[in-house]
Amino acid sequence: MAKKKTKNFFTENYRKSWEYIKESRNFIYTILIIFLLFVLIGAFIPVSESLEKQIFDFIEGLLRKTAGMSQGELINFIFLNNIQSSFFGMIFGVVLGIFSVITSVLNGYLLGFVSSKAVYGEGIFVLWKLLPHGIFELPALFLSLGLGLKLGFPFIYKYFEYYWKGKNIFALLVGIFFMLPAIILTFIFNKNLRKYQLKDFLFKVNNSVRVFIFVIVPFLLIAAIIEGSLIFLFK
Repeated sequence: MAKKKTKNFFTENYRKSWEYIKESRNFIYTILIIFLLFVLIGAFIPVSESLEKQIFDFIEGLLRKTAGMSQGELINFIFLNNIQSSFFGMIFGVVLGIFSVITSVLNGYLLGFVSSKAVYGEGIFVLWKLLPHGIFELPALFLSLGLGLKLGFPFIYKYFEYYWKGKNIFALLVGIFFMLPAIILTFIFNKNLRKYQLKDFLFKVNNSVRVFIFVIVPFLLIAAIIEGSLIFLFK
């Protein structure tokens, strides 16, 4: 009986997680579009030498940090790092969705930049070597950031409603600069947001945490095993 209850517990939460993901797909698609846009920007738009040096210094710092690690240590390092990034990307999305959008921008740009440099140095087929690293990690990232954007979305609406009524042009311009993708969503999905209550917010938090535990964490664990093993074997 205990085994059946445990099985039902996981099955039910897994089912509810995917239902909430389906319900949140517009926000996840928004994060995906932002990510892909900045992948292209990172790949095809040249940057200054100083910015390029900063990016390479960042990558070299990661390589130094993981140098000499065993396979298990690499897997653990990658898993914990991804867990932290995904969780903060989701939870801090409540701050008007800004953190989720910025995280998507940075990750997309970095991937585009690194991919372009790899192709320039080793040819286009090098991208097949990078593919296994993102099969599970990127979907987990899109899910966490999309849910983070959804958490902050009603507050975006309230933000613009408040400053529009107060005719605070500066605050509106600041909001537009940081939250343009979210603003587009505001005009598309602004139904019933005036009635948004604490219970609605808590419902989203509860479901976001459920998705994180039952979908995102397993994805990141698989990603860490794949990435850690590949890095250890080919370093």
